[in-house]
Amino acid sequence: MTFEDLRVFSAVASERSFSRAARKLRRTQPAVSQAIRRLEQATGERIIDRSARDGTLTDAGAMLLDYANRLLRLADEAAGAIAELRDVKKGRVLIGANEGAVHAVLPLIEAFQRDHAGVLVEVRRMPARLVPQEVLLRTVDLGVLTFNPREKELSSLVIGSDELVLLVRPGHALASRKQITMEEMGQQLVIAHNDPSPAREQVLRLYEQRHAPLNICLSLPSLDGIKRAVEMGLGVALLPRRCAQGEIARGQLVEVRVPDLRSPRELRLVHRRDGSLSHAARAFLTSAKKLTAEKPAT
Repeated sequence: MTFEDLRVFSAVASERSFSRAARKLRRTQPAVSQAIRRLEQATGERIIDRSARDGTLTDAGAMLLDYANRLLRLADEAAGAIAELRDVKKGRVLIGANEGAVHAVLPLIEAFQRDHAGVLVEVRRMPARLVPQEVLLRTVDLGVLTFNPREKELSSLVIGSDELVLLVRPGHALASRKQITMEEMGQQLVIAHNDPSPAREQVLRLYEQRHAPLNICLSLPSLDGIKRAVEMGLGVALLPRRCAQGEIARGQLVEVRVPDLRSPRELRLVHRRDGSLSHAARAFLTSAKKLTAEKPAT
């Protein structure tokens, strides 16, 4: 029993004629008769009353028609859904990123969804050190990193740049300074992220090498919490500038450069070299390439 035979049977039942069904389907009448015969052999029942001239269905035929129409609708829906995936009208893009990198991928998502509003973009939070492995394992389609992955099976697209800046509240003693030394920063009450990261380890190691104090007074689990704490005057924080662009622009926070701790880095969108991406993920990568080509990395 095939979908094509069921489609022929549905046409015969609708047209109530073998010949009219053949013309509708652009087939020969013998081909239509053979399709009906195959269905009768498969079911072991007559499905068309041959004694009637109007293509009347038998009881078995009426029952089969109900199932046939349901199956054909499902088949058409499945074909339509797959076509929508191919045309990137539906689908899902999975992106792996740590909390700080989410800010870098938001402009890419905005640009992508202007043309592909029906596609779900899901960003999964994970430590940066795990992103290359998760991309290779296909747990996620794409990843965001601040370093070029060493894995030969991965390729990356530079989507921007960033650096660490000291964030203080307006009115803070350092708010009028353009830059300070790391020793001056070490004298402040510092709010830190309690999730280990390469950037945090690098800063701590540099203070140790300089034998300089670093007064961490508060440790929080989220960037938004840290920024809010700085706004409240609980301390200062060294964070990627991109994470606080909005607050800086609105005057809620002030950035102060600490040259020794800048740690400039490129933000990269990572993907598998073999091109084994879904239609939606491939479209996202294409959109990201277009956006970065039009707008210089900042």
